[in-house]
Amino acid sequence: MRELLFLAHRLPYPPNKGDKIRSWHMLQYLSRHFRVHLGCFIDDDDDWRHAKSVAALCASTRFIGLQRGTARWRAMQALLSRQAMSVHYYRDARLLQWVDGLLSGGKVRHALAFSGPMAQYIDGSAGRALHRVIDFVDVDSDKWRQYGDSKPWPMSLLYRREAQLLLQYERHIAQQFTAASFVSPAEAALFRQCAPMARRKTGYFNNGVDTAYFTPQPARPGVYPAGVQALVFTGAMDYWPNVDAVQWFVRHVWPALRREFPRLQFYIVGSAPVPAVTALARIPGVVVTGKVPDIRPYLAGAALAVAPLRIARGVQNKVLEAMAMGKIVLATPQALEGIAAQPGLELLLARDEAEFIHHAARVLRHAQGGAAEASGAAMGAAARQLVLQDYDWERNLRGLGAMLGISAEAEAGSNTPAGGAAAPMLPVREPST
Repeated sequence: MRELLFLAHRLPYPPNKGDKIRSWHMLQYLSRHFRVHLGCFIDDDDDWRHAKSVAALCASTRFIGLQRGTARWRAMQALLSRQAMSVHYYRDARLLQWVDGLLSGGKVRHALAFSGPMAQYIDGSAGRALHRVIDFVDVDSDKWRQYGDSKPWPMSLLYRREAQLLLQYERHIAQQFTAASFVSPAEAALFRQCAPMARRKTGYFNNGVDTAYFTPQPARPGVYPAGVQALVFTGAMDYWPNVDAVQWFVRHVWPALRREFPRLQFYIVGSAPVPAVTALARIPGVVVTGKVPDIRPYLAGAALAVAPLRIARGVQNKVLEAMAMGKIVLATPQALEGIAAQPGLELLLARDEAEFIHHAARVLRHAQGGAAEASGAAMGAAARQLVLQDYDWERNLRGLGAMLGISAEAEAGSNTPAGGAAAPMLPVREPST
């Protein structure tokens, strides 16, 4: 059994955020084909309780607690040099020592870095002998560029600096590594434009959705008050693009909808809401839940799932999960990057506040008049069918396997983890927000 070094910026469990959903499925897949040596940071104290179970999938592990204050200080030190803050944020001598010690044995011949900053640990001389794959996931440098375009000075200057230096780093890594992967064809195409020297090495494999977990289901009593129509937004609410999205929605779309539908409520469902989000609960009809044990009842009972993101890269799992449950989704073009859905058939597209108000009001009027059942069911069924067709984890992860040199025969014959005698029986899903 071949050996592989897997580096991730967060413990790949629980799969309750977009990056951890992807890295968790990757780890499960890799453990069936390699003896995996996992090195990663743990930035949430609650995640330590999962470390032992995750380790059972691996041949060896190195988990390092990430103190965010210390990491931010390291990032600020990058301002003294021509280096990206993102790379310094995840720079740790202890992890580097573990990686160097592991590679010195000569048994590890494959390596996968999950997210750009983790590539720094195998960018030196010891890493050059490896078959190295970098899963950038998103073009992070472009996300920083978007931050720079939307923030006031002086933060705009800082973010634009990060965008420029991080792109230089991404180009360097892509040229040095065997292959570079992204989460969608759109992300891969953007990176080929940004780094034409690495275009032949650049590919992608789509995310997937656990469609047995996110499946159409009747609304459960008790989530929404009787007689209330609900709009729902799901996501981690300490993530700035999500914060920006709900603030924009409440400011520009919500007043018109609330005037026409006085009993309408807007539920913001997600963990760790920052003060700017909790403040929105003071506005009539807006509810901020914080972390919930299960987001599915909130999706199932909502008249509409909204994704009003103005800044986004990659694929929005919140959109795919709602589609998998057969819900009508109303989203911006940014939220649909990387999702091959047809507006009007599998979801609704809104380019500005007027279109958001128009589409949302139309869905809500039909629902009040009892006319939404057939059209909504048809769109929901088409949405779920698209997810079943294009976002199956097992099928999509074969793209990663091809980058790592896993043969079709090995794909067909390996169904059990190689890391240890007993695989952990972890649930595929934990609370996702």
